[in-house]
Amino acid sequence: MTERLDWTDPTLREWDCTVLWSDPADPEAGIVLDRSAFYPGGGGQPPDHGVLLWEGVQTRVVDARRSDDGPRLIPAPGDPVPPAGTTVRGAIDDQRRSTLMRTHSGLHVLCGTVFRDFGALVTGGNMQPGEARMDFNLPEVPAGFKQSLEDAVNAEISADRKIVARVLPRDEALRIPTLIRTQDALPPLHEPEIRVIDIVGLDVQADGGTHVASTAQVGRVEVVKVESKGRQNRRVRIRLAPA
Repeated sequence: MTERLDWTDPTLREWDCTVLWSDPADPEAGIVLDRSAFYPGGGGQPPDHGVLLWEGVQTRVVDARRSDDGPRLIPAPGDPVPPAGTTVRGAIDDQRRSTLMRTHSGLHVLCGTVFRDFGALVTGGNMQPGEARMDFNLPEVPAGFKQSLEDAVNAEISADRKIVARVLPRDEALRIPTLIRTQDALPPLHEPEIRVIDIVGLDVQADGGTHVASTAQVGRVEVVKVESKGRQNRRVRIRLAPA
């Protein structure tokens, strides 16, 4: 089983580890490490990219997928695959990961702000580095909604609220009334522990992704567009403003 370093320290970008399993004859089966900071994707957040360095060669990691024994790292076509037992140094694409962390935290600020001000749940979402969209069960919006929402989100970002990741016993986590913010999602039924992201004073919900340490690190967010997606849904598109 892989030790998930991305959960314990989302700022980690390089580390030493050992290959637990691989199949050089079938690179698409993935590479499993004993310790990994690669986020394997999920919850709308795309997987990390990076490299494995070993015995004077480099294996580019172009995808990471979840599995029961840990993230499976997918090498670039044609790159060598380190066999089981090899000591390797992992390194994550810092710009991609850091931008995804800011984007993901920005989405949580958006979600928390819309829930606080309108009581709306999330019906869908997706993100790429620096831009994202989130759908809400919001049948009607007031005049000037786009600009007022952008202002409200950036006010929360400027408040420099701490963002804390906690792993709670399932029973304790399920007592959090806002644990599940997605309209059609159910609480995890079999997990003994649930990972929770707390934007202190704004938003608490179950989440397995990576985040910055405070809202101020997100930087300014622009609400690019608000679209109607049916009678009950509004899609809000955001992006990180240029520094």
